[in-house]
Amino acid sequence: MNFITCEELISKLEENKYIVIDCRFDLMNKSYGKESYEKNHIVGSFRLDMEDDLTSEVKEHGGRHPFPDLEILKIKLDNIGINNDSEIVLYDDGEIAGAGRAWSLLKYMGHEKVYVLDGGIKEYIRNGGKVSSEVNVDVEASNYEVNVNKDYICDVNYIKEAIKNNKSLIIDSREYKRYIGEFEPIDKIAGHIPTAVNYFYGDVLKNNEFGNPVMKSKEELKKHFKEIDGYDEVILYCGSGITATVNSIALAEIGLKHKIYAGSYSDWVSYKENTVDTL
Repeated sequence: MNFITCEELISKLEENKYIVIDCRFDLMNKSYGKESYEKNHIVGSFRLDMEDDLTSEVKEHGGRHPFPDLEILKIKLDNIGINNDSEIVLYDDGEIAGAGRAWSLLKYMGHEKVYVLDGGIKEYIRNGGKVSSEVNVDVEASNYEVNVNKDYICDVNYIKEAIKNNKSLIIDSREYKRYIGEFEPIDKIAGHIPTAVNYFYGDVLKNNEFGNPVMKSKEELKKHFKEIDGYDEVILYCGSGITATVNSIALAEIGLKHKIYAGSYSDWVSYKENTVDTL
C-alpha cells in the first residue's frame, strides 16, 4: 500500500494516527511551497521544503537536486516527531512529484509506513477536509533510526554498466520532447541517456471527474508498463531525480522492483565523457 484516500485520511485525522507532511513545490517558483503552506494546509500537517529539506547543496556532479544527507534529514524527521513506527502521509497539489520525492527518500531510509495522499490537497478540500494556517510548534522530538535501502538508488557508474546490459531497462521519465532532444529548458545538453526508453511520469496519472489528478488504477498501470516485463532490472531517471519518483510509486503499486538514478539526466550530462542520444 503506497496511497491513502482523502476519505480515509479525513476519517482518521482526529485520531492523530498519521503524521501528515506538506510537500508542495514549484521548480520555477521556489517560494511557492512555503507560501502555499502559510496560506493553508491540512490541519496539523508539517512541511518539508524541496530545496531546503529534500535536496542537498548542488555541486559539479550529482545533478540539480542531489539527494540530501540522510543524517541531516533524520534530524528534521526527529524534530517533527517521526519515529520508525510512524505512519506518514505525504501530500502536494496532486501531481505527486513533491510527495513522491519525500516518499522515495523515506523508502531509501527504510521506512515502511509511508503513504501518498491520492489527489493531494485539492481533492482533500473537495472532500470536506479541514485546512488551517496554524503551524505546529509544540512537538516532542523523536530518535529516528536510518536503515538505508542501498538497492533502491544507483549512480552514474551503475548507469554506464547498465547501458551495456541488454537485460537492464533504463526509463526516462521526462516529457517526450525533452527525451528526443527537441526541447531542453534547463539542462545544458538536450537528449537522453543512451538505450533509455521514454515513459513520461504524467502518464501514470489521470484527472478524476472533478478535474483533480489521481493515480491510475493498478490494472491501468499494468497495461501502461506491460512492455517492461522480462528485464532483469529497471532503472528510472528524470531531469534531476524528482519526477522519476512518480514512476517509482507507480511501479511499486504493481509490484515491479526498480532503482532510481538519483542524479538523473542533470548528473549524466555533467560529465564531459558521457554521450547522449536524440531522435
